[in-house]
Amino acid sequence: MSLVLGIGLRTGTSYRELRDLVYRALTGVVGAVESVVTVEGREDEPGLQRLVASLGAQLFTASSVDLAAQVVPTPSEQVGELAGTASVAEAAVVLSGAALVVPKQKSAGATVAVGVVEAAAPGYSHADREVVHRVIAERRDVRRGFLDKPVDDELLTRVLEAAHRAPSVGLSQPWDFLLIRDVATRQRVHDLAVAQRDAFAASLPADRRAAFDGLKIEAILDTPLNIAVTCDPARGGRHVLGRHADPRTVWFSAAIAVQNLWLAARAEGLGVGWVSFFDPAEVGEVLGLPAHVELLGYLCVGHVEEFAAAPELVRSGWASRRPLAWAVHQEQWGLRGLPGEVASATAAVRDAVASGGFEQVGSQVVRVLVVDGGSAASYLSAADVLVVQVGAEKPAADFGVLWRPARTADEAVELGVEVARDLVLQGAGELLVSCVGQSEVAESLTQGLRWGGLACGAVVRRADEPTAVTDSTA
Repeated sequence: MSLVLGIGLRTGTSYRELRDLVYRALTGVVGAVESVVTVEGREDEPGLQRLVASLGAQLFTASSVDLAAQVVPTPSEQVGELAGTASVAEAAVVLSGAALVVPKQKSAGATVAVGVVEAAAPGYSHADREVVHRVIAERRDVRRGFLDKPVDDELLTRVLEAAHRAPSVGLSQPWDFLLIRDVATRQRVHDLAVAQRDAFAASLPADRRAAFDGLKIEAILDTPLNIAVTCDPARGGRHVLGRHADPRTVWFSAAIAVQNLWLAARAEGLGVGWVSFFDPAEVGEVLGLPAHVELLGYLCVGHVEEFAAAPELVRSGWASRRPLAWAVHQEQWGLRGLPGEVASATAAVRDAVASGGFEQVGSQVVRVLVVDGGSAASYLSAADVLVVQVGAEKPAADFGVLWRPARTADEAVELGVEVARDLVLQGAGELLVSCVGQSEVAESLTQGLRWGGLACGAVVRRADEPTAVTDSTA
């Protein structure tokens, strides 16, 4: 274990006095002293410098303000008058993040406390960490700008090896990689994707369809190589470790392999686009997949002119990224906040969203209908309608119906805020909100929709209102 010494000392305290005090404090403590921490202004004391050198440790300093902010077992008013903090030795240990194992020990001119830092495996160097985070940040779903250049076999093998190193439930490795270069096969897959694109476009409201027409959804014929990633859900037999309670872990495993492939390809300068505009069973038939094997992902792979600074859906205005702070809950659902921040309770969500907002929102108009009970799907007569159902019974799966069974009125407000913010991220610029039913939960969720949309800069009004709501107090 690594030890931390917190030391407070008067001017001119000798090395011998410090040495004897430290040795007494370390009696019975196992570990090597890695660092010594003292208050700013004492780092040049000769006795302290000699002690640090004899221990082979590093010397650090902390301000009296930071030390004064620490909670310690034995503060001293006298030390506070002299050093500007009621504790130096103990506070220095606590501030370092170590666990205090030996409280303050005193001599005539010094104090020392001992802390323990549990040994942990080292991380990468700063430069290596930067590379890892860079490749994650710069990974792109590429659909344009592919070059007419074959993918080298050695390069492709490295990328596939990275994919094959993915973790998997019970080490079952349920994936396989089907490499497809034949133009005729790719043409047949392309035709399936075009048919699905047309079907999706027909389902969109007019304003959303116009935006979708400018998006490229695949590069099946633009790349020299397609890779079909498959999943065998039963690979490994009956007793695969970890799969019995949650069979979905098989597909999770194969998806991680795709992510590994994607990141490795980016590091090698290869673009990858994941195509999802088709029925997996139809593509499986074109590819001649065995009946027990399922298609998980269809990837277009090749060299590209450049990697865009931002994802195409962001650049086109189709959608925006969800901020991390919206996705982090602390201890219980609804207490949102980043690590180190005070989490916001659902009852305070109105104040929490007041600081939100986007520089630019989309132009899509969405009619949001909050329903408590009844057949939610019966309201989906138009493509621009989204039903939010708050009843306790889960409705049949339909992306036109969002099930948000709030347990309290406060939670209903929080869920309404979340739905509105997510709609704005998907291009909504105006929300027409109405409510069917008079329950407190339904009305609270409706209010949350209004607050969340307004906080993000969208126009929000009740469906029966002639003018738009312009402030969050409405």
